[in-house]
Amino acid sequence: MLQINNLQKVFNKDTINEKVIFNNLNIHLNKGDFITVIGSNGAGKSSLLNLISGSILPDKGSICLNGRNISSLPEHKRTKFIGRVFQDPTLGTSPSMSILENLSMAYNKGSKFGLTPGINNKNLELFKESLSRLSLGLENNLNKKVGLLSGGQRQALSLLISTISNPDLLLLDEHTAALDPKTSENIIKLTKNTVSEKNITTLMITHNLNYAIDIGNRLIMLHGGEIVLDISGEEKKSLTIPKLLDRFNNKNSNDFISDEVAFS
Repeated sequence: MLQINNLQKVFNKDTINEKVIFNNLNIHLNKGDFITVIGSNGAGKSSLLNLISGSILPDKGSICLNGRNISSLPEHKRTKFIGRVFQDPTLGTSPSMSILENLSMAYNKGSKFGLTPGINNKNLELFKESLSRLSLGLENNLNKKVGLLSGGQRQALSLLISTISNPDLLLLDEHTAALDPKTSENIIKLTKNTVSEKNITTLMITHNLNYAIDIGNRLIMLHGGEIVLDISGEEKKSLTIPKLLDRFNNKNSNDFISDEVAFS
């Protein structure tokens, strides 16, 4: 489904600030995989999503989605089949536009329409039904400006916007990190339900070890631009935080523990 082969990325190459992010990174995802990604600060987690989404391009290697090499494809063209939710709730939506306009733009992604938000009244019931599943009352406020919504409401809407067109791949970049604990739990529940219902292949970066262990069928740990742990199946189901930290300790690094335990 998604194949990343021999991926290389260096920032500030040939300068004193040169930083090697990835050197021959390889990751293969199967259709329907829900992979949680954890790692120390600077491990390359967000850079990985940026490379997949096209916001930065690799120096070498290939990124193939459903058999198509998208390594050099511009980001705006990848949005036709890749959805993404960011850590910042203000990203991923247009604050000056209404909920209806935002949903209409997302639903028409990849289609041609004039200099309008592409609103079609035939889609109103679909939008209302989708919004009602958020249990936030947004289905009764379609004309409300998104900029007036709370952080949790905007993040829930961002998730809906990113998945309403049924993307092949969903990227979640610490999408609960900026939310309070209760709202974070609601967004995680919504995420699990959405991914399950639509069977969307998903990569989710998180600093919460409980989420990393409890959600999805596979867990990847990055450190120094390398995959140091890749746990799936029954092994992941039996995983606990102490077991996970012990596994990582055996990889001879303490950076991750100091960063992550604070969030668990």
